[in-house]
Amino acid sequence: MVTRQKDNSSDLVHRRKPETARRVTMTDVAREAGCSQATVSFVLNNASGIRLSEETRRRVFDAARRLGYDGHVARAAQAVRAQRGRRIGFVVDQLATSPEAVQAVEGLSQAVQAAGDLVFVAQSRTDARIEAELIASFVEQGAVALVYMTIFTREIELPKALLDLDIPVLLLNCYTTDQSRPAVVPSEIAGGQRATQHLISKGHRRIATITGEIWMEAAQDRLKGYRRALSTADIPFDEDLVFNGDWSASAGYEATRKILALQDIPTAIFCQNDRMSIGCYEALKEAGYEIPRDMSVVGYDDEEIARHLHPRLTTSVLPHRAMGQWIAEQLAEHWSADQQRYAIVKLECPLVERLSVTSPRGELPL
Repeated sequence: MVTRQKDNSSDLVHRRKPETARRVTMTDVAREAGCSQATVSFVLNNASGIRLSEETRRRVFDAARRLGYDGHVARAAQAVRAQRGRRIGFVVDQLATSPEAVQAVEGLSQAVQAAGDLVFVAQSRTDARIEAELIASFVEQGAVALVYMTIFTREIELPKALLDLDIPVLLLNCYTTDQSRPAVVPSEIAGGQRATQHLISKGHRRIATITGEIWMEAAQDRLKGYRRALSTADIPFDEDLVFNGDWSASAGYEATRKILALQDIPTAIFCQNDRMSIGCYEALKEAGYEIPRDMSVVGYDDEEIARHLHPRLTTSVLPHRAMGQWIAEQLAEHWSADQQRYAIVKLECPLVERLSVTSPRGELPL
């Protein structure tokens, strides 16, 4: 069962630390609490549907109190109040076809709302000419910063239109080789490892996986995480249990039919996105399998459909909302535009446990 957080954020309001030379961020709170920045964001924003222990929540709140994080947020809002209505440009290659971009925009917009800042969003459709025109238009309209996002996590060559800007440029879900701009991406290897480890912890030893298009970094990294979890548990990797998909429900359906045709049928399937899980469910039910009694299933992405499948799907959160909030924090920082290199920040993909996983018959959880 997913535990819900008791909202203790009001406890933070009247306990403030003296002024310090540098603004405290969620990253500082995460370091102090011994957890990820995404976990801090989920706790302090009272996110629903995230399975976090009360001890973790208490540790985050205690760290925020000690560092005076709430006080810094309030002072930052006061400092920019005179500049209400500042514009932040947001350019993404695909918007309408993916919920991830909407989540990132929502996270950024909510984070800057208190300061009265506005986020202006445009879709480039990976057209270099349109992209350059959009960037020039945002600059002409007085944008104080530009966010550049790609739908597929990948390395990019920074567009020429962004190279010589004298305003902050931040990368979301993408990065450059020279790390010349701040960049944030999901921690996909750890996410794949955590999803597989969850199945192993329930006693599963023979676990199939259905990948996305393997040329994509997300598919490669989730598969690396799957293999790492097996290796950590001393379970031999079996190539015959890896089935290539294309992120679609039909790919999940076809791959699951192949899995059920194996001589030694596995007891669990890790679908590397929720849409393939839909097809997986259909193939299992068509074959007379009951989920999770006869087959456990784990998805990835935590799309809305995961809450409505029967049984509800255990899956991992793609932290695009938290990534948008991270962008807002960087814009509030007094970092130097002359900095030569920035570490690529990877945000946690938390597992949301629902009802699609149980121990295999005759096995006890580890």
